[in-house]
Amino acid sequence: MTSLADLRVIDAATLFAGPSAAMMLGDFGADVIKIEHPRRGDPSRGHGASVDGVGLWWKSLSRNKRAAAIDLSRPEGQEILRRLAARSDVLVENFRPGTLERWNLDPKDLLELNPRLIVARMTGFGQSGPMARRPGFGTLAEAMSGFAAMTGEPEGPPTLPPLALADGIAGLAMSYAIMVALHARERTGRGQVVDMAIIEPILGLLGPQMSAYKALGAVPRRTGNRSSSNAPRNTYRTRDGRWLAVSTSAQAVAERVVTLVGRADLVAQPWFSSGAGRVAHVDELDEAVASWIAARDADEVIARFEEAEAAVAPIYDVRDIARDPQYAALGTFVELPDEELGSVTMQNVLFRLSDTPGEVRWPGRPLGHDTDEVLAELAYGAEDIAGLREKGVIA
Repeated sequence: MTSLADLRVIDAATLFAGPSAAMMLGDFGADVIKIEHPRRGDPSRGHGASVDGVGLWWKSLSRNKRAAAIDLSRPEGQEILRRLAARSDVLVENFRPGTLERWNLDPKDLLELNPRLIVARMTGFGQSGPMARRPGFGTLAEAMSGFAAMTGEPEGPPTLPPLALADGIAGLAMSYAIMVALHARERTGRGQVVDMAIIEPILGLLGPQMSAYKALGAVPRRTGNRSSSNAPRNTYRTRDGRWLAVSTSAQAVAERVVTLVGRADLVAQPWFSSGAGRVAHVDELDEAVASWIAARDADEVIARFEEAEAAVAPIYDVRDIARDPQYAALGTFVELPDEELGSVTMQNVLFRLSDTPGEVRWPGRPLGHDTDEVLAELAYGAEDIAGLREKGVIA
């Protein structure tokens, strides 16, 4: 048994934030129908690494989804979506505000058709406000949230992440929002509209920056790998050229680290008893930790930290992740058969449930792989399907 096997989800979003939310629902059993344009497909098919022109990001992002190619700008395509919406639980979309309305697919009308429907709307800037109709991507959220301004070396430029960070955060937030709306539906019997702006969820992960600004006038600054909340916290190079990360978020761990590196005298200093106090003396603390680590090989440093019950981890790249025993023990990655690539490896579901576990059942499918099956379930006959395909409404 899977947790969400009784749910049908229409994924009419593109690229990353909306589709990742739908992917997470599919991971726990929801029947997710991915709708793409018949000729263009989802742009994420062409993002990132590929094998023989088949995108690997797509394989993961659209796993556990049935692939239907339908042109929603055409009246016949709109009718297909209405039929789907009438028998579905969730519609995820990320068109610019006003697009669904222009296509005669206004969420208000869809909710009249199916009062239990959850319409999850994911846009860069939300459905209202002066920027609502602008195109929005995760990069803009990373810029506007303050993330880029506080990321990088103190004297360097603002730094954007090398991945779809804001999109991923928004996808997680949207999957949570959908589950909240579904839970509310159990009590009210009614669906509703979810309005999520990609610029907002990332703010929640950046700490109380607005609270500190309003109360103290504080503006976060770039600190490199250091933390503005505690010290020592940095990356340090070992004698054999490897990099390790050290964290001392807890007071007891900070005491263990400085004792381990031969500076137990610092623990008695009045300033050492708080994260803010240690941050004020970060240069002295960093020098103590860095010099001790630099005199030893990585394996020795990690062993000594483990003995002291202090927090340390090696800086991994993907090669290290692939052979790490902890990830192997957790089953973090799965290898699946794939009709296009033979097999493909990807990350497993994000967490483990004891009674209703999730599962990656299949990788992302070719464009239009399941169109005929989906339409047949909506009572379209073979001749109807052939006619729609001839007109270019489906693929």
